[in-house]
Amino acid sequence: MNAGDKRGVLAAVAGVVAGGVGLAVSELLAAVIAPGASTIFAGGAAVVDVVPPWLKDFAVEWFGTADKAVLLGSMGFVLAAGAALAGWLERRRTWTGVALLALVGVAGAALAVARPGATALWAAPSLIGIAVAVPVLRAAIGSLSAGTIGRAVGDRQNDAPITHEATDHEAGAETTPATPPSSAPDRRRFLQITGLAAAGAVVALAASQAISAGGRAVEAVRERFRLPGPAHPAAPVPEGADLAVDGLTPYVTPNDVFYRIDTALRVPEVDPADWSLRVTGMVDEPFEIGWDELIELPMTEHHVTLACVSNPVGGDLIGNALWLGHPIRELLERARPQAGADMVLSRSVDGFTAGTPLTVLMDPDRTSLLAIGMNGEPLPTRHGFPARLVVPGLYGYVSATKWVSELKVTTFEQDQGYWTPRGWSALGPVKVQSRIDVPRNASTVGAGEVVVAGVAWAQHTGIEAVEVRADDGDWVPAEIADTVGPDTWRQWRAVLDLDAGDHTVAVRATTADGETQTDAEAPPAPDGATGHHTVTFGVG
Repeated sequence: MNAGDKRGVLAAVAGVVAGGVGLAVSELLAAVIAPGASTIFAGGAAVVDVVPPWLKDFAVEWFGTADKAVLLGSMGFVLAAGAALAGWLERRRTWTGVALLALVGVAGAALAVARPGATALWAAPSLIGIAVAVPVLRAAIGSLSAGTIGRAVGDRQNDAPITHEATDHEAGAETTPATPPSSAPDRRRFLQITGLAAAGAVVALAASQAISAGGRAVEAVRERFRLPGPAHPAAPVPEGADLAVDGLTPYVTPNDVFYRIDTALRVPEVDPADWSLRVTGMVDEPFEIGWDELIELPMTEHHVTLACVSNPVGGDLIGNALWLGHPIRELLERARPQAGADMVLSRSVDGFTAGTPLTVLMDPDRTSLLAIGMNGEPLPTRHGFPARLVVPGLYGYVSATKWVSELKVTTFEQDQGYWTPRGWSALGPVKVQSRIDVPRNASTVGAGEVVVAGVAWAQHTGIEAVEVRADDGDWVPAEIADTVGPDTWRQWRAVLDLDAGDHTVAVRATTADGETQTDAEAPPAPDGATGHHTVTFGVG
C-alpha cells in the first residue's frame, strides 16, 4: 500500500471516529432531553414509518422479533460507512467531508423534531453532536496532511533556481545540509486525536446509559406494583386444554417468550405516576383518568389469544395469555359517544395509532380490556406497561395499542390508524388459521404411528374442528383440546399410520360458525395470510 492509500485508510478511520463521537454526544444529550431525540432512533423510526407493507412482511418473515435489532444494526453500518466516506472526502477536498457530516446532522435534527410529541429542543442532540464531530474530523485530517504539506514545501525549496547571490560555495563558505522533510503523516498526533476522541465517545455513551437509568427506575416501580384482585375472575383453564405433547406450544404463552411486534425501536419507559388516559373526540363527556384512579376500578380477567397481521401461515407471531384490565366498553360509556362515530383511534405515548371499530369495543359480548396485567403480573414494559389494549378477534395492528395514552372517538372517514395509509386493511378481523408444531419440518420420526399436533385459532368465533391429511389423501379429524372460551386458540393432535419415507402433512380448521379454512394462499398484506400449513418430514 503506497503512502496515498495509507492516508486514505487513515482518513476513513478519522471519519468513523468523528462520527462515533458525534453519535455518542447525541445519545448523551437525548438521554437528558428525550430518548426520542436520539439521531439513530429518530432515523430508525422514520425508516419504519415509510417502509412499504411488502418490505415489512419480508423483515418479519426473515428476522421475526429480531427485526428491530437488524434495522438498528443496518443503520449503524450505513452511518459508519457514511462517516468513513466523510473522512476520505475531507482529506481530498477541504470541507466536503464536513458538509456530509453536517447534512447528516441536519437530517437527524429534522427527523427528531418531526416525531410525535417532539419539541424544537429535540433538534439539539443531532446538531450539537455534529458540532462536536466536525472539529474532531478537521483535527484528525489535519494531522494526516502535515507531512504532505511539509513535503510540498521542501520540494519547492529543492526545485528553486540557484542564483549567484544565494550560492555560498562560490564564496568559500561552509554549509549545513538541510534535513529533508518527511513525507509521512504525523501518526503520533493522529493517534492522540483519534484515541482521545474514541475514549470520549465511550465516556459519553456510558454517561448516556447512566442517565437512562430512568428506565430501570420504571422497571423497579413495575416490580413493586401488586395487581389488584379481579372483580370478575377468569374461568380456570380446563385440565384438558393442554395435550402434553412434546414440542407442542403450551396453551398459555409465558411472558418472556410472548411475541413482540410494534413500531417502537426503543421501548417507551412510562412511570405510572406520570401516565394518564384521555378519552376524547366525538363524545359528550370527555375525561382523563390517571393511574391511581384506574387501578381502583373493577378489574376483569380474560384469556385472549393475540396475533400479528404479519404472521405468515404456520408462523409464531401469536400467543395466548391471561389478561387483567378494565373493560374499554365501560370507559366509552362514561364518555357517551355521539351519533355518527364508528371508530376509536387509540394512541400510544410513542405516537403509534390504531383504528378499532367502535361497535367492537362497545360489544357487551366481547371482553375488550384496558389491560394492566399479563399472566398474573404487571404488564412487562416491552408489552405495554403501564396499560395497553387487548381486543379479541382483531389483529394487533388495529387494536392492541401498547403504552396507550388516548382513546379518540371518531370516524373511519376522518381518521386512520398508523398502518392503514401504508396499505393495510382498516378493519383487520382475525382469519381462521391452524399450525403444525409436531413433527417439525425436515425432521425424522420413527415408523408406524406418528403423532401430529399443533394449534388452531379463530378468536371470538372459536374452533369447532381440525382435520389433517397426509400426502394429499383424505382429510381425517383430529382430537381437539378443551379451551377456556372462543377467544383463545385450541391445541389439537392426530395419530397417523405412515410408512417409511418422506411425507407431507397439511392441516385445516373449521370455526364454530362453520367456516372452513381456505387453501388459497395469500401473503399477510393487506389483511392477513391464508392457506394451509404443511410440513414435510421423514419416517423411518
